[in-house]
Parts: sequence; C-alpha cells; structure tokens
Amino acid sequence: MGRPAWVRGGGEAVNRSWLERHAYVLFLVPGLVLYGLFMVYPLGSSLGYSFFHWDGLVRGSFAGLENFRAVLTRSPYQERFWGALGHNALFFVSTLAIQSTVGLALAALFRKKWRGFGFFQTVYFVPYTLSMVVVGFLWLMLLNPTWGAFNQALRAVGLGGWVQPWLGQTETALPTIILVNAWRWLGFPVLVFLAGLQGIPDEFHEAATVDGATGWQAFRHVTLPLLAPVLGMMTILTFIWDFNAFELVFVMQGSSGNPYYATDLLGTLFYRTAFGDSTTGGEPGQIGIASAIAVLMLLLIGAVSYLGVRQMQKRQVEY
Repeated sequence: MGRPAWVRGGGEAVNRSWLERHAYVLFLVPGLVLYGLFMVYPLGSSLGYSFFHWDGLVRGSFAGLENFRAVLTRSPYQERFWGALGHNALFFVSTLAIQSTVGLALAALFRKKWRGFGFFQTVYFVPYTLSMVVVGFLWLMLLNPTWGAFNQALRAVGLGGWVQPWLGQTETALPTIILVNAWRWLGFPVLVFLAGLQGIPDEFHEAATVDGATGWQAFRHVTLPLLAPVLGMMTILTFIWDFNAFELVFVMQGSSGNPYYATDLLGTLFYRTAFGDSTTGGEPGQIGIASAIAVLMLLLIGAVSYLGVRQMQKRQVEY
C-alpha cells in the first residue's frame, strides 16, 4: 500500500507554506545587495583606509589613529576640518529655521483648504523633485553676475545697488547656497507638517476656543505640543541631510572666483582631500586623511541622530 495522501503531500505543503511565509526575502534581496554595494561597502572601506598611510592611491604602512590626529590637531587639516564643521552647523541651523517657520506657516495655510491652495502646494513641492545637480546649475545661471536673471530683476525694479556676485565673494557665498538649499527642500517639510496638522483632532482646537484662547494661544499651547514629534523628526532628517550635503555645494562653490574655503562643508572637504585638490592646503590625494574625515562624519551624524531619536521618544505625545 502506498502512503496516505496527507502524508505524501505533507512535505510539499510544508515547503510551500515556508515559501509563502518568507517570500518577502526575495523582494528584499535586490535592495539589500544595492545597499551593501553602495553604502555598507564604502563605509567599511573608509573605516579600513583611515588606519593606513597612503602614497596617492597606493596603501602604505599601518598608521593607527595618526590620520585622525592629523585631521583634528595638525595644520592645515585642523583649520579646514573645524571650518567645514562650522559651515555644516550654520547650514543646518539656517535651513532648519527656514523650514520650521516658512514651512510650518505654509502648511497651516494649506490646511484651511482655500480655493487655489492645491495649486500653490504643488508649486512649492516641485523643486523637491529636482536633482540637486540640476538645482545647482539652474541657480548658477540665475545668479550669474553679468547676465543672470536674478541681478537683471533687481535692476528692473530699481535695486541696482544690490547687484553683486553672490557666489563670488566670501560674505555672501555660503548664505546664498543655504537659501538655495532651503528653497529646494521647502516642499518636503510643508508636506510633512501638513500631514501632522491634519492628524490633530479638531476637538482640541474647539475646546481651546470654548475656553477663550486666541488663535496664537491655541497654536502655542495646543498645536505645537501635539506637533512636537513631527518637528523632532524633521529636525533629525534635516540634520542628516545637511551634514551629508555635497552635490549642491560642489556644483555652486568656487564660481566667479569664490575661494573654496568660504563654502566648504565636510562632504566637499572629504572629496577634495581624497581626490587631489590642492586647495585643501595640504598634500593632494590624501586617501587616509579623507577616510578619517568620512569616519568622523559618520560618527557625528550617527551619535547626534541616535540622541535625537531617544529624546524625541521621551517627549512623544499621545492623543
């Protein structure tokens, strides 16, 4: 006699059930492979490279922590690193201030659902869909000191005295790039803040109105506390993005004779140190020094992001 049907088919049923339960693995594999190749492997390589001396692209003897000491304490890398870190901090604080004020104000207006606001919501979000490289070259043309549309517009409205090479002088180069960066990113926080505002029950605002609160008081004591998780998330994301900033600054920096150090961020300093740009003030092509900068960036971004998430979880409001 043969085996019963339920016995004969048992193995196939078990295998089929296992495949069904773990089918998601097949969908994760391509993403994991790409993430490993373009994120995990470069980060691991940078960590390894930072512990060696380098002669151009040829790895030399083991250096231990010497490259890190050079970045933090030895001239000219010390001045360049701390200067770029200061620019990153200014980049982050300025962008966050613009997003948290203008972005939140626009989101509050869009929440009212007035006629035509859907069009403006789309207009504000469109720059976010553009590549950073495209945005950089677009604003390079708009800000050209000779024929750029921005300076031409200033002359047309009688503000010719304001015309200047915005990217060609130390005083205005970095603030100009910061404003361009905020313009490009503004659509995303508007969308996030709008979703957060729409998630707050109307009963809270109605109760505040019944208690005699003004519009500002209701916003200050009701809306903002309930929006704190969204604000915290946007702060962390903005920090990560701005301390990883590279493309926009790389495209726009140095135009019209502007010195690199006036707009250098950690990302651009890493690139120029690694790939032989002598404007770092040191020897060109320092792979070990550049890798140490990349590792310090990773540690800084990881530590601050972790502390930010922990703090946000402690202050989270449930309703």
